[in-house]
Amino acid sequence: MLALVVALVAAGLAALLHVWIFVMESVLWTTPRVRATFGITDAQAEHTRGMAFNQGFYNLFLAVVTAVGIVLVVAAGTRVDSSSAGVALVLAGVGSMFAAALVLLLGDRGKSRAALVQGAFPLVSLVALIGFSLT
Repeated sequence: MLALVVALVAAGLAALLHVWIFVMESVLWTTPRVRATFGITDAQAEHTRGMAFNQGFYNLFLAVVTAVGIVLVVAAGTRVDSSSAGVALVLAGVGSMFAAALVLLLGDRGKSRAALVQGAFPLVSLVALIGFSLT
């Protein structure tokens, strides 16, 4: 059960991070702070505003799937097992988050720090979920 708790905490932190990424990409994209975070100019931010808005929602949807999974697991309490819908949703959410971090890393080695930030919590959650499933 400890593995499940670790998985859910890491998944929750990953979901919160992805909500923040949504805010940066879909709401604050053209602000100086976010432009500096992503290393883009004002002109680039304006030109990519629509793409970033859409991409931000992808991040939000991953966070929502993960959060719904967490809620379902917690609601199941001690009756939860590795085949529950909640565990499946958490796995789908953090698995997609981790896969996106890998794509970022493999697509642009200069973004390795961002990929590490984006993928660390999902990876911890995945490893813990596997541990939970094996018990």
